[in-house]
Amino acid sequence: MLSACNRSPEVALAPQASAPACASAAWPADVSGHARVATQPDDRSVAAWGDPAIIARCGLDPLGPTTDDCVTVDGVDWVVRPLSDGSAATTYGRDPSIEVLAPGAYGAVPLLLPAFTTVAKTLPETGRHCS
Repeated sequence: MLSACNRSPEVALAPQASAPACASAAWPADVSGHARVATQPDDRSVAAWGDPAIIARCGLDPLGPTTDDCVTVDGVDWVVRPLSDGSAATTYGRDPSIEVLAPGAYGAVPLLLPAFTTVAKTLPETGRHCS
């Protein structure tokens, strides 16, 4: 039974959402077995999967040096930070950057990051790496 209250997740576009790498982002069809769902706005730089939604945004400004946790997944560096309900991961050493927001129901966000390796590797590198 579908509820009339089902809505597409609203996603704020990132500052560099119109960058060529983001405008042509090849988001995965599923993330950890969760199918892709529509977003508001319907823009190539954003994508979502599941309910509650795992959200990805391309076009963030690159991160500078940080004391937040930095992990390398499939050759891509990500800065991970806790949220009030879940966690966020942002590519590190890429410009523009991708941010993945994962509700706590999905566990640790690094476990979801292999799904984003292909799209993250299309982003230009800045030369910064996790150390």
